[in-house]
Amino acid sequence: MAPNLNSEDYYEILGVPKSADDAALKKAYKKLAVKWHPDKNPGDEQATKNFQKISEAYATLSDEKKRKIYDMYGKDAANQSDQMPDDVPMGGHGGFPGGFGGSGGMPGGFSFRTGGPGGGHGMSPEEAEFLFSQFFGGSDPFGAFGGMGGMGGGPGVRINMGGPGRSRRGGGMQDPFGGAFGGMGGMPMGSMGGGMPGGFGGRPSYRTPKRYDAIPSGTVVSLKGLVNRPDRNGDRGQVLQYDPSTGRYIVQLEDTEETMKVKPSNLLQHVHVKLHGLASRPELNGQQGTIIAWDPSKLRYNVYVMSSSKAMSLKPSNVVLENGTVGQIVGVQAKPELNGQWGTIKQFNSQTGRYDVQLSEDKILRLKLENIHV
Repeated sequence: MAPNLNSEDYYEILGVPKSADDAALKKAYKKLAVKWHPDKNPGDEQATKNFQKISEAYATLSDEKKRKIYDMYGKDAANQSDQMPDDVPMGGHGGFPGGFGGSGGMPGGFSFRTGGPGGGHGMSPEEAEFLFSQFFGGSDPFGAFGGMGGMGGGPGVRINMGGPGRSRRGGGMQDPFGGAFGGMGGMPMGSMGGGMPGGFGGRPSYRTPKRYDAIPSGTVVSLKGLVNRPDRNGDRGQVLQYDPSTGRYIVQLEDTEETMKVKPSNLLQHVHVKLHGLASRPELNGQQGTIIAWDPSKLRYNVYVMSSSKAMSLKPSNVVLENGTVGQIVGVQAKPELNGQWGTIKQFNSQTGRYDVQLSEDKILRLKLENIHV
């Protein structure tokens, strides 16, 4: 059941059946709230409205009392339920006792006002953001996700494959820069472009050349700029592998078995960064964050800063991408023929303010922060 953000029915908005349990509601809200979060969609007013609508639907259906009243009497009744005593009868005829109107409450005693002329939703952006922050707590909502299984090894996020020795990295306050640069972000299969010889278990029967120009498998990405599948723009997934014959990535979409073949230009990597060179906010330098969006109108990243649980708009020169990240070279004037090529960040030299970027086995460039984009 696909979400329908044009509907006024809370179940249809979240894309869940009326029999959905609490786990299904949480799963639907998590996926949709991250997709339509205003920080992930800078300058998009419709995304903000969608975020509010999703939040209002979840706030009602996740409250047992309000959900029962909503199922019987509708939206207005559900959102005045906090003002009704718990012993009000839920059955019978004659409508909802006490009439409609007033405001309702969200989990934790936070109220919002519903309805309005034209059937508009009533949760404000601030209320929706409050619910979002309460739902995710201190974890990073943008840098990792569960329920997909799959591969591990991309920079910033390790997806748990369920076997021994496979790690997961992403949420919380752990240091995403703790590991050394090793074989494309620790990918266990020894190859980026040659498929997965030998499967998940055992050793490959042959060794393929290491690629430095392909995003590591397991990297969490969002889809963007898709013309033929605009409904998928903003959806998250993880890179399964790179197909050098077509120049496209095979991406498995979050919480589904669906895969898509996608051009590099249609991917945004949600990689980890460290804040750098902020003269006006020096206390933030060295703090960890996750790239959640690129704002082309401002030429800035939106970065979710883990210590403050808030997003900041930052220039590429103010974020240091994690070792092992594969980025595209841009804006090099001395050698413009390099622009458009992809390489792996081997390390960042804080003395020179430049990355060592590896393009091939024997070719390493030193580039400024602003000359590598993801």
